[in-house]
Amino acid sequence: MNRDGPMRITVRLFLSVRVGRFHTKTFDYPAGSTVAQVAGDLSLPAGEVGLILVNDRQADFEHQLADGDTVALFPVVGGG
Repeated sequence: MNRDGPMRITVRLFLSVRVGRFHTKTFDYPAGSTVAQVAGDLSLPAGEVGLILVNDRQADFEHQLADGDTVALFPVVGGG
């Protein structure tokens, strides 16, 4: 764990939220950053993200991240 500098956060994108972006990438974020900040930096509107996992556990946009976390973002799934 990194305690003196930025947090290292791994971001994984799936399905339509990955189009034109990447599958997995690691970023540096300041302490106290949230999932909303990550999504915003990727130009992902909240309405396009249907499921958020942090370290394989369901989370929301206000979830505060920690050094070493993995954030997985999935699109809204529609159907009928």
